[in-house]
Amino acid sequence: MSGYLLNIAGVNKRFGGLQALTDVGIRIEKGQIYGLIGPNGAGKTTFFNVITGLYQPDSGTFELAGKPYSPSAPHEVAKAGIARTFQNIRLFGEMSALENVMVGRHVRTRQGVFGAIFRHGAARREEEEIRARAQELLDFVGIGQFAGRTAKYLSYGDQRRLEIARALATDPQLLALDEPAAGMNATEKLGLRELLVKIKNEGKTVLLIEHDVKLMMGLCDRITVLEYGKQIAEGLPAEIQKNEAVIKAYLGGAHQ
Repeated sequence: MSGYLLNIAGVNKRFGGLQALTDVGIRIEKGQIYGLIGPNGAGKTTFFNVITGLYQPDSGTFELAGKPYSPSAPHEVAKAGIARTFQNIRLFGEMSALENVMVGRHVRTRQGVFGAIFRHGAARREEEEIRARAQELLDFVGIGQFAGRTAKYLSYGDQRRLEIARALATDPQLLALDEPAAGMNATEKLGLRELLVKIKNEGKTVLLIEHDVKLMMGLCDRITVLEYGKQIAEGLPAEIQKNEAVIKAYLGGAHQ
C-alpha cells in the first residue's frame, strides 16, 4: 500500500439498523487536493468522522504515510498527523485569534503541565516559539492584522480562515476540511480557493468535503463520489463530470 499519503480501504459503519458506510476507501497522494462529494445523506461526513476518530468503524484498514494508524480518538489522530475543521465553526469565541491558533499547537508541545505551571526557562521559550508560529500562520491565511481581535468579532469568512490556521498549527500531514465554503459568499469562496491552492503549493495534502460542486471541479486533483454510503465513482474531475452514475445520483432517476 506504499506510494500514498492516506490509504483507507474496506470501511464499514452501521448505526443500529442503518448501514451508513459500505466498503468505502480512498487513496490520496501527497500534495493532492482530494475531494469527497455526494448528495445529502451520502455518508460523506460519516466517513470523514471515521477517518478523524470521531466515529469508530466496524471494519477497515487505515494507513498514513506508509504506516498503519488507528482512528481510535481525535487527539490520537491529530498526533498521527491529520488535522480537521468542522461544518459548524468551532472556535474559542472569547479568545483572540492568536490564542486560538496557539491552542492548536498543543499536540506538538514538549514541556507539558509541569512547564505550564512553573514557567521555567524552557517553557517560556517554547511559548514564545508557539506565539511566533501562530502569528506566521495568521499571516499565511491572510488575517495576521487581526491577531489580537476576539474571535467572535471576526467576519464569517475570517473565522473560517482562523479555523484553517488553527488546524495548520498542528503541523498536519493531511488537512481535512469539512465544508469550509458553507455559508460563504462568492468573494469569500474565491479567497478560500486561493488559500487552498496556496496550502497545496506549500506541500500540504488536503482532503475536502464540499457541496459546491463547481468549486470542487475547479480545485481538486481527484474526487470520490458517495451515494447512500457506497462509493459510486472515483477519478479526475473531468471523468467525474461525465460519469453516468454520478449524474444520476445528483439529478435522480426521475430526471434521467
